[in-house]
Amino acid sequence: MKSAADQHRRSFWLKQLHQWHWISAAVSLVGMMLFAITGITLNHAGQIEAEPKVVSRKAELPADLLALLAKGPEEGKRPLPVQMERFLDKAVGADVAGREGEWSSSEVYVALARPGGDAWLSIDRETGAVEHEKTTRGAVSLLNDLHKGRNSGKAWAWFIDVFAAACVIFTVTGLILLQFHARARPMTWPLVALGLAAPVVLIILFVHL
Repeated sequence: MKSAADQHRRSFWLKQLHQWHWISAAVSLVGMMLFAITGITLNHAGQIEAEPKVVSRKAELPADLLALLAKGPEEGKRPLPVQMERFLDKAVGADVAGREGEWSSSEVYVALARPGGDAWLSIDRETGAVEHEKTTRGAVSLLNDLHKGRNSGKAWAWFIDVFAAACVIFTVTGLILLQFHARARPMTWPLVALGLAAPVVLIILFVHL
């Protein structure tokens, strides 16, 4: 028979585990649902049709910005001047702030990769002709890219890390809670073993490594 001290210790840890379990569940709930849904859409990406939408826009640099462009490097990578960033945003809807351009003697090319699509900008250094093309592939493609963290930026990468940490806390506290309640639930460990064995068997039998 357990002593009062053992009962008190058990009660304390159960309370702590339940608290961390529900907090981590609340933090990761929406993200876990979205990542689960996009796990399905990624698994069936070839069966989900998406018609890309391409928008092309053109403009021409004014003389003062063309002269500013001429002062740039002959080759290499460097962001565009701030004055040019504002003009391009208004003229063709291209947000190039902080993006590095690939400079050559004839043009500046800026890759504008984004989740759920793609975009690029090209500026002719001699004539000042600007061409911007933006491709979108729909909501499913956007969510799939967010799932993979593809071209999503540092802030989203940090979110994925925090969300993953919350999921780890949720599963670890859940596992320990299973240990606490296993005696009263005989199927606990067989079900946990099944959850481990199923993917291992599938990998061994059906996945070519």
